[in-house]
Formats: sequence, C-alpha cells, structure tokens
Amino acid sequence: MLTSSRSLTTETQGSQLHRQDDRWVRGTHTMYFASLAMNWAGSTIPNSLPGNFTTLTLKAPVGAVGGIIPWNAPLISMWWIMGGVLATGCTGVIKTAEDASLTTLRTAELLVEAGVPPGVINVVTGLGAEAGAALAAHMDVDRVAFTGSTITGREIIKASASNMKRI
Repeated sequence: MLTSSRSLTTETQGSQLHRQDDRWVRGTHTMYFASLAMNWAGSTIPNSLPGNFTTLTLKAPVGAVGGIIPWNAPLISMWWIMGGVLATGCTGVIKTAEDASLTTLRTAELLVEAGVPPGVINVVTGLGAEAGAALAAHMDVDRVAFTGSTITGREIIKASASNMKRI
C-alpha cells in the first residue's frame, strides 16, 4: 500500500517520493486515532463560575463530517480528517482537490477492502466552487474540516451557515 499510494500521489500532484509524509503508514497517526477510539469517557473539569456549578465534558459523535482537502498533501490530509471520523463513530465525505484525487479515491477503496463498511467513508470529486460549496452547504453535514486558503475558508463558512455547522 505504501508504494502504490506514494506513486499515485507523485503521479497526480508531482510530489517527490522521498518528500511524502508516510507517518500514517508507520503508525504514528493511526495509533493516535486508535487511542481516541479507546477513550470515550468524559471528564469533570474546573470552571471559574461563582456558586456550586460543575462542568462536564461529553464525547459523542457529531454525525456526518465533510472534509475539504488540498492538492499538495491529499493522503495525510485525508487521514487527519478520516482518522477522527472513524475513531469517533461518525461518517465522512471527503472533497478532494480536482487535480489530485486518485490517492484519496484509492485509499477510500482500500479502507472498504480492510473492513470499513461502505458509506462510512465517501469521496466526492469536482471543482471547489461546485462540489466543495455543495458539501459545505448540505443540510445533512454536521461539521466541516478544511485545509486551504483564507478566501476559500470564508466561502466555506458562508455556505455552512445554513445549519450552523461546526468548522
């Protein structure tokens, strides 16, 4: 998997093989997200409210997560989003950069082959102004994760305001 994913990334976005970040394959990111999946307990944390108040945290799935990732690091960007999605029991839709989508598409296929149920990880391709905007505005998407320019980020915030998504 390492060789084919790295080769696809090189072919689609031009990155040199030796410059690609393969820490997720070695287990660094995988172990981090696996530890999140094992730690579902909330906690009681101190607060500065006057009176007798207790502050509790609760870890719960947020629902469908939309992820919009850049062209220059599709594999690691996908994993940063989908690792958390899988660890927290959510579903995810990744919108790839229109000019570097093969690595993301192949990784999603490999996740299904590895046992992730179909429909848990989804990939959408297309232009950002169309596919990315539709993902950010979709009423069934509860959270949007994004890496990219400030200008695009502002557009995502505007599009996601329809149901007050977490960004």
